[in-house]
Amino acid sequence: MKHIAVVGNIGSGKTSLTRMLSEHFSWKAEFESADNNPYLADFYDDMKAWAFHLQIYFLNSRFVQVKNIQSSTIPVIQDRTIYEDAHIFARNLHLTGIMNDRDFANYRAIYDSITQTITPPDLLIYLKADLPKLQQQIQKRGRGYESDIPADYLLSLNDLYNDWIDAYTNSDVITFDMNDMDFVGKSSDFEHILTQINQQTGMLTPSV
Repeated sequence: MKHIAVVGNIGSGKTSLTRMLSEHFSWKAEFESADNNPYLADFYDDMKAWAFHLQIYFLNSRFVQVKNIQSSTIPVIQDRTIYEDAHIFARNLHLTGIMNDRDFANYRAIYDSITQTITPPDLLIYLKADLPKLQQQIQKRGRGYESDIPADYLLSLNDLYNDWIDAYTNSDVITFDMNDMDFVGKSSDFEHILTQINQQTGMLTPSV
């Protein structure tokens, strides 16, 4: 068990769980670098003009992460995968007309070429949450650029996540319902997650 990935919608708790599991198991953590994306501000000003540039940056950033993971000598836990970039976020931009057909076809061709050269995670941990939970978490962490995310956008991403997970066969998947769970504030909830991971893999032991 070398590569574990935490997946889920905006506000589902991916970054917090990635950090906590990294500390608990002494795994190396790879976090999403959204704040450093040089196209983010331009994208929010003019989504149609900058959608392709934004997604290509994310795609390359995630590819670099995967190459680092594959060369690591210790287990790595990753906050969001390269698959989500294509099957969730870029696809949503295309479905809503923000990314045109030509750009999306070009993006998918690059994505398909990249994913043929990498190994999928050994385990996916999917954090599933309904809209009220996502909005609560987004409000709590107070990131300015997330403050005005429309509810319809989050719902659309949820639908795409559920479709993707239902069809995903590249590795084992553990799904956790986040709606009534607070693994940051309740130690019993975090212990439940640890138990499920250990039962699924039979290979993981906590750090001492």
